[in-house]
Amino acid sequence: MALFGKLFEKKQCSICGSDIGLLGNRKLEDGNCCKACAAKLSPWFSERRQSTVEDIKAQLEYREANQDQVAAFHATRTLGESTKVILDEDAGKFLVTSARNWQSANPDVLSFSDVTGCNLDIDEDRTEIEYKDREGNRQSFSPKRYAYSYDFYIVIHVNNPYFNEIRFKLNNSKVDNDEETLLDSPTAMPRSRSGVSRPTPGAARPGAVRPSAVPPGGRPMPGRAPMGGGMMGGARVSNADEVRASLEYQQYEQMGQEIREALLQVRQEARDTAAAANAPKTAVTCPYCGATTTPDASGCCEFCGGAIGG
Repeated sequence: MALFGKLFEKKQCSICGSDIGLLGNRKLEDGNCCKACAAKLSPWFSERRQSTVEDIKAQLEYREANQDQVAAFHATRTLGESTKVILDEDAGKFLVTSARNWQSANPDVLSFSDVTGCNLDIDEDRTEIEYKDREGNRQSFSPKRYAYSYDFYIVIHVNNPYFNEIRFKLNNSKVDNDEETLLDSPTAMPRSRSGVSRPTPGAARPGAVRPSAVPPGGRPMPGRAPMGGGMMGGARVSNADEVRASLEYQQYEQMGQEIREALLQVRQEARDTAAAANAPKTAVTCPYCGATTTPDASGCCEFCGGAIGG
């Protein structure tokens, strides 16, 4: 009974002091956090349970200061679809958000130089294609057949005190050519879930180029049969090549590569600018006063103030 009472006793938020409802507690390492305070944390932060009350208070201060950076942020370039990478190239900043009104969502504003790496991850999944026998039971083909689907993720590695990576999906729904995975009979043609029949196994679309099942180096790509691009003994056993050759797959792959290349480029430019600013200045002769001088931060003579560059 005492345990029951302790379980349902009212708790207070260790951050703001407000009462916490029955299902509103967000546990910390050494205290409690209400839903309202937890909602103010960075969406990329995932270590709340391992964080102390002081850790959370410090992050909330950082998040409050971040609002000023959001207000000063001027988008010059936008990449992505639902979740977007938005650049402020003039200020050397970027943010990642899925909010339509991102100005009020307080997305984390990061510097280009905070980027430590960026990857495009393509997750592959497969579902066995089966058929119904005369009794309506699900049966496997021999050899087994599979429908493949893909999700595209961008992973941005960053230098930040509260999270070290930003991971988000580019596509809203799986890229799978809408393949049906339960056919009415063992002789039914492959089809989409909308009922449209697929081409006869092995038949190429006019003008289509089938991707190689075995890339340079000799190892088959995941999901690709090494024989006949998804064919085995004349039977179609995989739609992986078809999905990979689809316009939708190629669009998301290109989108991911564009985001990756853009972030790595602006990161390198930021690092090059910082390195140039920190490089020791070389003494030169001022063309105005003839003195040997080391130009100041503005590239001017330290004696007469003439603009001589660096």
